[in-house]
Amino acid sequence: MIIAIVAGIFGFFGIVSAAVGVAKVLFFIFLILFIVSLFFGRVRRS
Repeated sequence: MIIAIVAGIFGFFGIVSAAVGVAKVLFFIFLILFIVSLFFGRVRRS
């Protein structure tokens, strides 16, 4: 939400594209971490 507000304020300077790029990178990082944590959680239980 904060990124969206900042992008709305500074949208004329191309920060929108930078915020989208950062959001995509963070999404994939957290997705990979989520999958890894699921995998290791199942390995420890068995």
